[in-house]
Amino acid sequence: MHKVALVTGASSGIGAATVQRLMQDGFTVYAAARRVGRMDGLRRAGARLLELDLTDDASIVAAVAAIEEAGQGLSVLVNNAGYGSYGALEDVPLAEARRQFEVNLFGAARLIQLTLPMMRAARAGTIVNVTSVGGKVHEPFGAWYHATKFALEGLSDCLRMEVAPFGVRVVVIEPGAIKTEWGGIAHESLVERSGASDYAPWARRHAGMLARADQASFGSPPEVVAGAIARAVAARRPRTRYAVGGGASVILAVRRVLSDRAFDRLMWAGSQAERNERSLPAKAARDPVSPA
Repeated sequence: MHKVALVTGASSGIGAATVQRLMQDGFTVYAAARRVGRMDGLRRAGARLLELDLTDDASIVAAVAAIEEAGQGLSVLVNNAGYGSYGALEDVPLAEARRQFEVNLFGAARLIQLTLPMMRAARAGTIVNVTSVGGKVHEPFGAWYHATKFALEGLSDCLRMEVAPFGVRVVVIEPGAIKTEWGGIAHESLVERSGASDYAPWARRHAGMLARADQASFGSPPEVVAGAIARAVAARRPRTRYAVGGGASVILAVRRVLSDRAFDRLMWAGSQAERNERSLPAKAARDPVSPA
């Protein structure tokens, strides 16, 4: 069987690193993204480029059709494309909330629907859904982003059981802080939507943390995530979940130990530390909605 992979969100960050790693491992890789012009380096390295807009069903259908026409099947689908839309729930227009779900969840689900017939016919294949530690933890101003990642986690669990009889595996990758463009985009969206609203004092504080989190000393390069994806794909019996990079395992361990309210205080303390370069005072930690 030919080793063929489709990687979405391949124009930068985790997606680009994953394309490169899978090609090194002998895969024919289709690199898919809206910004095809940013993938010239991948094309020169041997990747096959696909223009893909996950908010446009016709674009999704056309991308999968191109792979089917090549006649080599598909052994790996990496649903990596996504972005962080931030803002107070009250401030985010529902049109933007729907777009966040289209890109982060429904687009991935549609690709799964269209590529599963190839995998079922081969009685083999691996679907890799890149979620985030944000699919297990929460923070202020990230309601729509975290909702998509929680949903993708649940979708993956159900899908894993459904496709197992056909020899298809489902793996979830949960990155922590990774040095990509993600934090800057999340920061900009939060400032744009809530930076001047009634939520501004807290939103701007949290936006500062978002802007620096992915570039912090504990942040990992995207190649760390690409390596985990490659190991999962190559494994005879991969784990159902891989928490990788940027303190992911620590964050998830802390979430398991702390109560909901204790974790709330921890997240607010992180925002306050970004502003004051120290932890929240005890009173503010107890009452995080009081202006500092």
